[in-house]
Amino acid sequence: MVSNVGTQVSQLAFPLLILALTGSAAQAGFAGALRALPYLIFSLPAGALIDRWDRKRTMIFCDTGRAISMASIPVAYALGDLTIVQLYLVSAIEGTLYVFFNIAEAACLPRVVLKEQLPAATAQNMATDGITALIGPPLGGALYTVGKFLPFVADAISYAASVVSLFFIEVKFQKERVEAPRKLLVEIREGLAWLWHHPLIRFMAILTGGYNLIYAGFTLIIIVLAQQQHASSFTIGLIFSVGGIGAVIGSVVATSIQKRFSFGQVIIGTTWFTVLIMPLYAIAPNPLVLGVLTAASFIVGPIYNVVQFSYRSAIIPDELQGRVNSVFRLIAFGGQPLGLALTGLLIQNIGVIQTVFICTFGMFAFALAANLNRHVRNAQPLDEVGNI
Repeated sequence: MVSNVGTQVSQLAFPLLILALTGSAAQAGFAGALRALPYLIFSLPAGALIDRWDRKRTMIFCDTGRAISMASIPVAYALGDLTIVQLYLVSAIEGTLYVFFNIAEAACLPRVVLKEQLPAATAQNMATDGITALIGPPLGGALYTVGKFLPFVADAISYAASVVSLFFIEVKFQKERVEAPRKLLVEIREGLAWLWHHPLIRFMAILTGGYNLIYAGFTLIIIVLAQQQHASSFTIGLIFSVGGIGAVIGSVVATSIQKRFSFGQVIIGTTWFTVLIMPLYAIAPNPLVLGVLTAASFIVGPIYNVVQFSYRSAIIPDELQGRVNSVFRLIAFGGQPLGLALTGLLIQNIGVIQTVFICTFGMFAFALAANLNRHVRNAQPLDEVGNI
């Protein structure tokens, strides 16, 4: 939780700092794209390596590197040498280490809890994300107001806290590996083949990818809309904090919804709800309404993620967790750099309101695809699926 608060703090500060340095929404979008680009480049080899390496040690190494990288920003700022190039480099390093940490984290969860506990465990993780979304943005806005370098100090400290906490987790993060490692490409192909032969998981990867492609730049959209309404950095942080309330609510109710409704009903319902909420940003008259809309849109994210993540975690064998999750996440997050870059370019060239409507049209297409997909509509209940 501490680490996630730090991430929320720096994620808000990055576009604010770049906009202050350059005045360019496009450059802020490119920095966000560099943070997301490593998922496109490293996901597949990272998944295979995670299935070979000690997952716990990998996570410790990654957060140590992220702490050092983030700490370089306030150091350079204090020396008067901070440049946009360094901010791009830090974004790229942060994104690269996140790929390995995130895949290792996803792969080890089924080793920590039983299959029937996966929805509750995933919901608790989502609730933690919601709490950090509630705390992080206003804290980031407040710290940025006091000193532009302070959010990055806070994030560096939070990564150090994550490293310390990992040392105290005693449970093994993977089964004992008995097979000798083979060629990396062979192991990567096994993960690709497994996902390809599961039409539901394959479609969910594509649907999640479309969702993330469209929503990748929405933080920038909300910031620009709020700035046009003359909102301060602290007020912008509060908008995302109100959104965090929605994420907490979604996390709290996600397990109950997962038990009460079918997989298809939840996935289809959450995607159409997003389509209804998105265009309302274009007519939001003030920061308060922006906050309410963000809270509403943040409610459905945890519900969607709890259902789809716990479902696929229950199906994927432990020895393939890293590889299959890496393929899934490559498809799910690989479009984020493009989404971030396009959002910045669209805002700069045609305006933020028109950008909102383009995003709405894209989300409508993906919601319709989910509605028509028979594998989504006819998915078995979680307690009837198992590792195969």
